[in-house]
Amino acid sequence: MRLTQLRQADLNLLVVFAVMAEERNVSRTASRLLLTQPAVSRSLQRLRDLFHDDLFVRTALSYELTPQGQRLMQELEVMLPRLDRLISGGEFDPSKEVARFRIAVTDNAASVFSPLLCREILPIAEKVRFELTSAPSDRFEALTHGSLDLVLDAAEIKIPSPLQRFELYEEAFVCVVAAERGGGKRLTLKQYLQGDHIGVSILGGLQTVPEDRLAALGYKRNVVVQVPYFAAAIQSVPNTELIATVPRRFALAYAQDPRIKLLAAPEPLYPFKYVMIWHPRVNTDSAHIWLRKTILTLGRSLAVKT
Repeated sequence: MRLTQLRQADLNLLVVFAVMAEERNVSRTASRLLLTQPAVSRSLQRLRDLFHDDLFVRTALSYELTPQGQRLMQELEVMLPRLDRLISGGEFDPSKEVARFRIAVTDNAASVFSPLLCREILPIAEKVRFELTSAPSDRFEALTHGSLDLVLDAAEIKIPSPLQRFELYEEAFVCVVAAERGGGKRLTLKQYLQGDHIGVSILGGLQTVPEDRLAALGYKRNVVVQVPYFAAAIQSVPNTELIATVPRRFALAYAQDPRIKLLAAPEPLYPFKYVMIWHPRVNTDSAHIWLRKTILTLGRSLAVKT
């Protein structure tokens, strides 16, 4: 790691810059930092020399940041609170600290967690940004390399060492069929295997849990069309004989559609667990601890809902 320039810099200058960027006034900056005005002025000159830029331009009423100063402030808004936490061992404060979390999710997990994050977490985590991205096939490598912070997935997938996981909630399957289809409230295994299916390409072209459960018993369903999303699968069912196997919580959002009905899935498709997965190197990082607690709280709220 080459830190030639950083070794020559006084990091206290960055604190002076951050306060000056907030106050836009030398006198108020000096007062907040318990320094004299000449000391603040000298620090600002050293900052100009360090960054080869004026950083601030004086106007009639205050000081304004130059473009370079604006870029520096954007970086410091993230860096300084993190450095302070590293030194003090304090907890992450989502109302004051800037953070961005990248979470890989399945189609189902996105539909479940995104509304909860928007309604319940963002109003109290004003500085936090969430990026929910579709789960790539190399998602576990991305966790290891740090390009992902968290993965939300079914517990039945194989999770490589040393990644860690924690259970969030249990999910059941339902079969979405056309409203005019006869029969009872559940599909038998025979009916399920005799039917034609709409598959959802989650990973590797397969809807992992149903396919693995059936394969363990020596069965395979007849998938006649593959779509990338559960919503597309449900919307393709009306006026057909096709069956879409969908997580129950996802399907309930479409339950009022008079063109479809929801049937219990056959017994081999028993409920499965949803988990969050992360790399152990962030176990003690206070921002990631807050993220895991937040997702766990949301998952537990789902677990108590019918």
